[in-house]
Amino acid sequence: MLQKLKTQINESPMTRAQYFAVAICFLMNILDGMDVLIISYCAPVISKSWNLQPEALGIVFSGGLIGMAVGALFLAPFADTIGRKKVIIISSVLMGISMLLTAYSQNITSLVAFRFLSGIGIGSMLASTAALTSEFTPNKSKDFWVSFVISGYPVGAVISGYIAVIIIPYAGWQSMFVIAGLSSLVTVPLIYFFLFESIEFYLKKQPINALKKVNKILIKMNLTVLKKMPETTPQAADAPLKKLLSNKYKTSTLQLWTALFFSFSCLYFLISWIPKLVTNAGLSIELGIYAGTVFNIGAFFGIVLQGYFSSKFGLKKTISTFFLLTAVLMLIFKIFIGTDLLLIVFGFLGFFIQGGFVGLYAVATRVYPAEFRTTGVGWAIGAGRFGGIIGPLAGGVLVGLGFSISINFMIFAWPALMAALFTYFISSKEVS
Repeated sequence: MLQKLKTQINESPMTRAQYFAVAICFLMNILDGMDVLIISYCAPVISKSWNLQPEALGIVFSGGLIGMAVGALFLAPFADTIGRKKVIIISSVLMGISMLLTAYSQNITSLVAFRFLSGIGIGSMLASTAALTSEFTPNKSKDFWVSFVISGYPVGAVISGYIAVIIIPYAGWQSMFVIAGLSSLVTVPLIYFFLFESIEFYLKKQPINALKKVNKILIKMNLTVLKKMPETTPQAADAPLKKLLSNKYKTSTLQLWTALFFSFSCLYFLISWIPKLVTNAGLSIELGIYAGTVFNIGAFFGIVLQGYFSSKFGLKKTISTFFLLTAVLMLIFKIFIGTDLLLIVFGFLGFFIQGGFVGLYAVATRVYPAEFRTTGVGWAIGAGRFGGIIGPLAGGVLVGLGFSISINFMIFAWPALMAALFTYFISSKEVS
């Protein structure tokens, strides 16, 4: 029965309900991007106001990333038990409240604590929206739609960058967190009333009134309704790691985790430190914010085009090429310093690193079955985020030692190269 439904979804055109669900997931990732990148745009002002050293800023950046790892590892897997939609709502509430509290931080301790809490919601949101999108979109365009939904992340970063340039000089950095917090809370009714749950989740878990709920969704998608629910076989409640590291998935899981580890370390070094590194080079705070904004504009186009290219040429070949080109750009970055091409290069860096990085989300949704798909995506992101924690911390140490922006980029080109290699050799037969 499930296979028959999948065939219907794969062979039917996308309906208005599916497009609207994609739009909601896209919006949630816009808010994710705002919540993550706000601290980078505010960092130069906070650093000056509180007289913080680069190493201290590295701890602030990594506090949010640790929270994202916790959210992906431990909150996101609940989506396989209670549903994707419920976890998305919980994540949105957590993001909104913690961002509002961040505006009232008086010292670095409270700032790190609130960034950690918001990170939990962000990490869970990314995994849950990616898994849900993969389950209500046709197989032939699934990679594109998963990538498109995650592309909301850099869109949010761009929006927050433009707002930061206008708001921070007049209303202070605290106002940015108030805006982001209220924006997250406002979306909760939208999710509750208009985002539908995964059909695969209902068929596998069969909660109360599952048949009625499934048929309501099927009608919205112009598909044939069910007369009864399929029979299910009880499954042992294995620990997440036992499922992900079983004989069938072990090699692919470790390859995916390693690729994400290296890509996270490179990406989060860049998004955390670009504004600060630019200002350290003697340029204005405004130009530092614009550099980060251009990076994320490039990221949006890179993610969308990566989704398109992956559908045409395969995920592994496309993603590994994107990572390889990232490494090349970072190795030769020195020749662009002081030229009119500098901002354009930041745009291409965002294009390639973010495009490749988000492609790994699509890989994760294909590697694992519906029964533990969000767990698989969450643990892949969580494992990768350890690289995201190390990247900004290492960047703080290197900046504190006085290393130039070009030397920093040369060092972090190597994680991008390693991500390319591990992605290319992912062994899952489900991944093209």
